[in-house]
Amino acid sequence: MTEYAHTPVMLDETLDLLCPREKNELMVDANTGEGGHSFAFLSKYPELKIVAIDADSDILAVAQERMKEFNDRVHFYCGWSNDFFADYPSQFKRPDTILFDLGVSFYHYKKSGKGFSFEKDEYLDMRIDTSAGLTAAELLARLPERELADLLYNNAEEKFSRRIAAQIVNERQKSTITTTSALAGLVQKAVPASYRHGHIHPATRTFQALRIAVNGELSRLPSLLEAALRVLEPGGRLGIISFHSLEDRIVKNFFRTMNKDCTCPQQAPICKCSGRRSVNILTKKGITPEKDEIERNPPSRSARLRVVEKVLDGDDND
Repeated sequence: MTEYAHTPVMLDETLDLLCPREKNELMVDANTGEGGHSFAFLSKYPELKIVAIDADSDILAVAQERMKEFNDRVHFYCGWSNDFFADYPSQFKRPDTILFDLGVSFYHYKKSGKGFSFEKDEYLDMRIDTSAGLTAAELLARLPERELADLLYNNAEEKFSRRIAAQIVNERQKSTITTTSALAGLVQKAVPASYRHGHIHPATRTFQALRIAVNGELSRLPSLLEAALRVLEPGGRLGIISFHSLEDRIVKNFFRTMNKDCTCPQQAPICKCSGRRSVNILTKKGITPEKDEIERNPPSRSARLRVVEKVLDGDDND
């Protein structure tokens, strides 16, 4: 029996809130990973069909093997969700449900060999899609000290960002920084002793910040949300699981804006939008994992699920 690295978060809650409301519905799993959520939905709802998306061809192959029993009920798309929703394929009906699990699968930390974790000595790549973009090592080599410090602070709220950036820039004048162990060691040298022995490894936020930058996780999120909501069928549901405050803030603010009766800027003299809200919020404060789930799966502790139901299309004034 295959052992999977990642345990899907808040599975019962997503199965309940995003369950099909009609027959023959289509769901898009926009961050499929190893396919844990999709497998559960296909198993529980026998008439549901799913489009499973991931930008990493290796992990998508794992999901394909996992869900091979469902044959024509699941279609796989290798690429970024932004591209999929921006140019929505005409062969599919509009989705009735869209799920985003914004967390990085534990597969990447444990099995990908791409340098996501400082627990293994690996090359600092961190790209989900290795066919394009700069690696984490290349970012460390190229960014000016101030930009590097800003990256660490803006992407991970690292309070010692300037000390860490200075340490990195000083070290790269002597040799290139290309491995996870080298970067983790530099961070440990840069931070105060009290920070080295805290409840999380001192390099945790640095690795998070680099991963977010390499994959454009925060920068692509606003346009991704807009594109997904645009293609979603009116009456359909959009569920998003976030794992840190920065991305959850983007999701929360987007849902709040779409929930307003008027979305025009406050300084606008007259209303030019539809004058009606685009979504109803089904989870006012977001849902967090139950205590027993956190005990079974500690990485779930920071997760938050938000779900909205689409009311109308943006150009629908009826």
